Amino acid sequence: MDLAGIRLRGVCKMHHFDCTGTPLKRGDYAVVQTERGPVLGEVVQRIDAHAPAVQKSSYARVVRAATADDIRAHQENARREAEAHSFCLKRIEARELPMKLARTEVLLDRSKAIFYFTADGRIDFRELVKDLAHELRTRIEMRQIGVRDEARVVGGVGPCGLGLCCATFLGDFEPITVKMAKDQKLALNPAKLSGVCGRLMCCLIYEHESYARAKACGTCAAGNGAAPPPPDAGEGDDLSFRFGDEEDGAS
Repeated sequence: MDLAGIRLRGVCKMHHFDCTGTPLKRGDYAVVQTERGPVLGEVVQRIDAHAPAVQKSSYARVVRAATADDIRAHQENARREAEAHSFCLKRIEARELPMKLARTEVLLDRSKAIFYFTADGRIDFRELVKDLAHELRTRIEMRQIGVRDEARVVGGVGPCGLGLCCATFLGDFEPITVKMAKDQKLALNPAKLSGVCGRLMCCLIYEHESYARAKACGTCAAGNGAAPPPPDAGEGDDLSFRFGDEEDGAS
């Protein structure tokens, strides 16, 4: 079985599809079937004669290598998405709905338009869907996402000056805790530890394992009779604070 690693638009994570019998190479575009519907993606990896060590359920198949018509439809859909996004924003404002539109996606075959949004709670958007269906003449799906997913689809620049990790290379979100910042002896300042999404920054996990090993080695040395490491400044003080509704220690 041959596999193709394909990156879909708006998703930095690479997904593997069965491309046996389909001539694809890195840099090509292919049409694949996802849970949302047919989508155009870029081939970033090719694995020939793949034999998985662990039995895995069958991979979704590549529908076809992208044709010139597929590329043109994809480009035309980008224009349609911009128009649909603008229209949806106007209807949200007109109906005074407490929601924030993050992204609009039109499937390759234009069978459905998906609107990604964030909101603090449940939203009654039935009338909004009627407005969108009447204007776009296609199926409408409203998909509520979290603030971390919003940062991923919108993109931006982090405090380091580089593009957001979640929008450039991170495949999955890992749980981030305040303990990671404490182990790295960082100032427990929400303004400095929070990313653009308002949650703890994903980069706190990158070096945490090294700090955790160093801390464990210091504890072992103290247990063997060596002088224990000096206590952290302010250790034992009440440093409780709140990052957000979902930040009680994990993000």
